[in-house]
Amino acid sequence: MSNKFPLLRKAATVVALSLGLTGLASAQNPVLKIGFVGVTSGPAAAWGISNQRSMETRAAWINETGGFEIDGKKYDIEIVSFDDQKDPKRAIAGMEKMAQEGINYVVGPNVDDGAAAVRPVAEKNGIMYFPYAFPKSLYTAPASNAVLGMVANYQSGPAIYKYLMEEKGVKKVAFIAANESDPLSQRDGGVAAAKALGLEVVADKDTYQNDTRDFVPVLTPVLRARPDLLVLSGVAPGNAPLLIRAARELGYTGLISTETAQDAQVLQEGAGELANGFISVGGASTPEIRTAAMEEFIDRYTKMFGEYNDESNTKVYALEYILETIKANPASMADVEEFKKTMDTFEAKNIYMKGDATLKYVGSTSFGQKRQVSVPMVVNEYMDGEFRTLFIAEVD
Repeated sequence: MSNKFPLLRKAATVVALSLGLTGLASAQNPVLKIGFVGVTSGPAAAWGISNQRSMETRAAWINETGGFEIDGKKYDIEIVSFDDQKDPKRAIAGMEKMAQEGINYVVGPNVDDGAAAVRPVAEKNGIMYFPYAFPKSLYTAPASNAVLGMVANYQSGPAIYKYLMEEKGVKKVAFIAANESDPLSQRDGGVAAAKALGLEVVADKDTYQNDTRDFVPVLTPVLRARPDLLVLSGVAPGNAPLLIRAARELGYTGLISTETAQDAQVLQEGAGELANGFISVGGASTPEIRTAAMEEFIDRYTKMFGEYNDESNTKVYALEYILETIKANPASMADVEEFKKTMDTFEAKNIYMKGDATLKYVGSTSFGQKRQVSVPMVVNEYMDGEFRTLFIAEVD
């Protein structure tokens, strides 16, 4: 008989473990899926990677601390990602995948072509999406399903040019852009803004192919015009250091700027100290304004991925806006029309900024309706491997 007791105890242990596991499984939170469709490969990869990593970092943080509460119920957040490779056709396929999985909220795409291409799919399937793309047609009526996730070039450009005119004495400006619709559109917006401010535009027709690696022939005629400021319109993070290096090696000593966000590590690796003084739109946070929650986000992101991208200071916001708006109106979880109704009056605490900062939708001035998230406009200067803040502004 004594030999049987260990067997009985073992069996009892197995049953207890099974019951315990069953109890854990039944206690798990329901899952709320949020999609990401954007570029995570190629020269523009840094834009989408910072999106995806920001979402995954925040989702892991929420899940680790018990889930996100909506209408008295806790939800675990799952990020479903799709690399569109900066190809509009793949962006459409990615948005169709989200529709098939019943996902109502998607972050991305990261470029103009992709954001425009997915609009019919999003509208047909009742998907609200948060692109990082600038065409006003995406955010003005009758369009209503897209929400701009950052500050647009036609909002940041005038602010940058005005600052450089007043602080650096800039009078002449030259523009160069990749021969693609996204950067060309940004160039045209920049040229218009520069002229409106009274700057002399000395070059606005020069372009390059996105796979160019020797920019000396491209920049030579542009720099002959001796601009005080060289604007790299819509430049991809992978191309920015190559353009900067070529300009400096040609003897250009003036200012260089862009209205697109950049990656400090890519600049360091590709241009080193030649990139010092390069001006770009930064992430929506600086050490002076960030909270302990923002510091924790940066720490968690760095531990998850081994590095941090300043642009994620902006990219952290899209998921937060989606979840907080759904929380404000739980009916919007399954119906984006309810989400839209909530946007005009929505307001929630901004956990990433000190003071009384709030999450709210803006864009009335630019689009005639609130179809833009409110994030600080942070303009940075690159110096010795890091970005430092030049100034901070807001968008209405």
